[in-house]
Amino acid sequence: MVSATQPEFREQQLTSSMLALGTERLALIGKHSSLLMQAYLQGELAESQLSDRAIRKLVQANLIYQPDESRGFILRPQLADLIASMVTDENRRHINADVADKLETIRLRVKTYRDAQQRGDTTKAQFQLQLLTGLVHDLGGQFGEAIDSLWHRLNSNFGFVASLADKIRENHRAQQQIGRLLDGLNYVDFAELIALGEGDVHLRKLLVSQLQRQLNAHHSSLLEVQRRLVQLMGRYREQQARSVLLTNMASFLREHSNFQVGDYAWRSQVPELINQAQPIVPAAAISLDQHAAVEVATGLMANMPRPALNKESVPSEQAERVATVANQEVEARQQALKADVEALLLHVVDQQGKQQAGVSALQYRREKNLNWDAEVWLLQILGEYQSLPPQQRHLFSLRRDEQRAHPFNDLLLIADLELSFQPASQGQAQSLT
Repeated sequence: MVSATQPEFREQQLTSSMLALGTERLALIGKHSSLLMQAYLQGELAESQLSDRAIRKLVQANLIYQPDESRGFILRPQLADLIASMVTDENRRHINADVADKLETIRLRVKTYRDAQQRGDTTKAQFQLQLLTGLVHDLGGQFGEAIDSLWHRLNSNFGFVASLADKIRENHRAQQQIGRLLDGLNYVDFAELIALGEGDVHLRKLLVSQLQRQLNAHHSSLLEVQRRLVQLMGRYREQQARSVLLTNMASFLREHSNFQVGDYAWRSQVPELINQAQPIVPAAAISLDQHAAVEVATGLMANMPRPALNKESVPSEQAERVATVANQEVEARQQALKADVEALLLHVVDQQGKQQAGVSALQYRREKNLNWDAEVWLLQILGEYQSLPPQQRHLFSLRRDEQRAHPFNDLLLIADLELSFQPASQGQAQSLT
């Protein structure tokens, strides 16, 4: 019975001692808060205002230290970071980005929690779960503080710099911090966290649900930070261009003190930079209500030249004859093309049973030396085939030889047509001929 309660007793004793030590050191910070704040601002602790016993207590509490004998006592980095975080001093605050160390601590806490559950030690398991909850929230809060620090830098240092070089350096520094934060977020492997929280509702909710929700919010915040950086950089370049223009103009006016801006509207030769507007054509109208202007308007109307008739627009007999002849030639070519297609169909009927394959349209055109364009010839065959009556169209088999227009384009182009004749009876074939 004694051996079962001994670990719990030791753990409670350790907790009580940590509580007493932490309370004592926090009280020590509160007692000397004014001097510690002055040391933060001035860089060194005012030893004349403290006794040797007080300095010894601050050193033992790991609040101050002396780097060497030539210098006085200064604050520990942990205490300086705590003060910088509380007073939002972004220039002196340092964000701890050691994500791998926190993840390793989380793994050890999960293992200790699992071991306590297997032994049935509920108290220790609950204590380890509390520590694990604090670690997870600390991990998410670490990224949140870094992003808040970055936002503060964008709204302060990044917005108030003297030159473009300083602006570029601030931009590079902010981009580096964003890169470090993204690398830290990439360290978190949710597949591993799902495996760690498998079988336990509390661990799965803590390591997967809550942490993933926090990290997604941090990813969105970093995206907004990058957008803000690009926006501020673009605005600064515009302001820089305007300031350069004003600076050059001011230096020009200092060198030419007698310079006066002239009225460009009265100049005969206007510079191209100024002469950008299109000329204005004033609108004019006759005022018919004034009797003195009626005679002038009547004389102007009478002297206006009449529009001459365009002789080319009036068709003559010769033009009509030329148009008639051209139409007759077009109709003759259409009839000849139609007759050649009908001859092809009759040739397909004649070839019934003489060859296994059908008749190629382009090969027939080459054999007969037909002077038709290949595309026009294929389109006419398709038109004639579609115009056949249904009872005759079913006697022919039309196969398209199609090719893709391009390896990355699904458009199919007809390269050739192949016709074959398969009549249902001999009587139908005779009726077709």
